[in-house]
Amino acid sequence: MFDKSYRQRLDADLARWEADGVIAPAAAASIRNALPPLPAGINIAMVVAIVGGLLIAAAFLAFVAAHWTEILRPMRFAILLAGLVVTGGLGAWFAASGRIVLADLCASVGAIIFGAGIALVGQMYHLGEDFAGGMLLWSIGAFAAALLTGSRGALAVGLVAASIWTCMRTYDAPDVLHLPFVAVWLVAAATAFAWNCRVAAHLVALALLPWWIATALRVELDGAQPSFLLANGAALVFGAGLAIAAVPSPRALRLGSVLSVYGALSLAGVAFLEVTTVDDIIHIRTAKASVQPLWAILCGAAGVILALASAAFTRRPGEVLAAGAIALVLLAAPLWPAPAAGEPWLAYAALLSAMLCLVVSGMLDDVRPRVVAGWLGIAGLVAGITWAVKGSLLHRSAFLAVAGVAAVAFATVLNRMLPRAAR
Repeated sequence: MFDKSYRQRLDADLARWEADGVIAPAAAASIRNALPPLPAGINIAMVVAIVGGLLIAAAFLAFVAAHWTEILRPMRFAILLAGLVVTGGLGAWFAASGRIVLADLCASVGAIIFGAGIALVGQMYHLGEDFAGGMLLWSIGAFAAALLTGSRGALAVGLVAASIWTCMRTYDAPDVLHLPFVAVWLVAAATAFAWNCRVAAHLVALALLPWWIATALRVELDGAQPSFLLANGAALVFGAGLAIAAVPSPRALRLGSVLSVYGALSLAGVAFLEVTTVDDIIHIRTAKASVQPLWAILCGAAGVILALASAAFTRRPGEVLAAGAIALVLLAAPLWPAPAAGEPWLAYAALLSAMLCLVVSGMLDDVRPRVVAGWLGIAGLVAGITWAVKGSLLHRSAFLAVAGVAAVAFATVLNRMLPRAAR
């Protein structure tokens, strides 16, 4: 809450209110004195020092790599251990002196050296070529460093390694759903919740994308449209984010709000993918019917239920429309016709209605990213419907005109229903 942008807005508001006579100067001073001090930011000298440190580390690694074959194996292993010890010691010294950013950087570099050590030790001693297992081990070490030091960078390294691990496992066994990644992700999400850190929440939300994309593109899912599988994932993230944010806790609010933003953006993205991939602009599926696995359908249904539960708890009308947007995007899958011929007008209407609900939902709840997601989805859908390969362009123009008239009618109804201050 007390980040730099918020404090700048608050200072500007206090100065304006004081000038307008809304509050007394003493009250404004009391409010400013009650605010905690802002954390120290990154100045120019620190940025230059970070770049210099990275260049020195890169030069050391390049020198070692150039003479790697000439160095004895025990010496190679000692160099790797020395790198971990030096980064750990420097990180502890920076943390003790209050230089949190540099301490975080040292922990991140140490996590990267740990991963390089796994690869180099495996190369030196000719260990089994299980690259996915090595990535898992790297991820575990990076997560341990993050938990011990509170480093956001180490958490990012761990999530990247875990994402590579799950993608490789999915490629090796496409007929098996890789659920172990979910357990790893839950550990990362619990860490972000405990830290109450927006950066960690963003990292956790981004880490979901590789798993869902790799799962949607599995070879054995022939006949299932990947965009529909991604839609179920976006629905679950969106609904779960709203439900978590509804919990009366600042930590839950921060994590849930970030997850819901990524869920809304993903929902808009998959709505665009549904039009461009299913309507033969981009050919992906080989079967004529769209067959979704049961677990994916249950994930989408859970997203709708969680969004409705959050709306019932918070009494926010925008979240009801958010649940409607999720349901309409999911409804487009069975509405799409199985035959190659024909126009999926009902699916188009469902997707456009979903994006409109998303825009109105964000405006009612005053959530700007949700509004942006809805507008991006509308723009993508209009472009996809207009420039689709099959069908008559005249029919599409008529459909868009009817959709526009319906939107104007909906706006008229809203204008009469909503209070003047909320319009």
